[in-house]
Amino acid sequence: MQGKNELYQQQFFQGVSTDTLEKLWQKGNVKECGKGQIIIRAKEDIGNVYIQISGKSIIYNLTHTGKRKIIFVFGPGVLLNEHVLNTHPASLYCETIEKSRVFVVPVPEFLRCMEEDFSLVKAVMETQERRIWRLGHQLKNTMGSIYLERKLAAKLWKLSRDFGVMTPEGIEIDINMSITFLADMLGAPRETTSRLCNTLTEYGLMRIQKKRITIVNPQKMSIFYKTGKI
Repeated sequence: MQGKNELYQQQFFQGVSTDTLEKLWQKGNVKECGKGQIIIRAKEDIGNVYIQISGKSIIYNLTHTGKRKIIFVFGPGVLLNEHVLNTHPASLYCETIEKSRVFVVPVPEFLRCMEEDFSLVKAVMETQERRIWRLGHQLKNTMGSIYLERKLAAKLWKLSRDFGVMTPEGIEIDINMSITFLADMLGAPRETTSRLCNTLTEYGLMRIQKKRITIVNPQKMSIFYKTGKI
């Protein structure tokens, strides 16, 4: 019962009818995942729909050189699939970055519920629209008109909004992030990313200690990534 209630409280299901939630619960199950477990693999068919219940996962792809490029970091209440119709193989990877619980329901059962309840269709559409909106902002920030330190500042500011915890020093991002992880988010070499972190630290915008990053002043960080001014 506790797992069912936890599922019903997820943001993705807000507005979905109780009858539909009950059907999904009966047809699906909650999967316990350790850190680093691949949920979805690119170029493979997807037989299930995955919804993050607890923990965090990343959506990423591999470059032509085999380097990982992180596109999204998702927390609880998020549909992890890039599509649910299963008409094409997945084009992206989904991997947990900490111990997680994921609700898994077979695609045919999920689609059947969508046919019977438009509120579930709406939930999927809203999820994909938000994702496209975020991709549009990412594309804007990948152009040459914005320096790398501003790109990093923008990503950290967004993470502090999504996963921030207030502390006396500022807003701590509740994710363990190594320099390699940040480099994969930024699409830059590890050495370059390390220098960028030092630059933002010298500007007094962030602190990093044992893979935990604190945004000292979110307002100044926002101004910096938008204008380049300290």
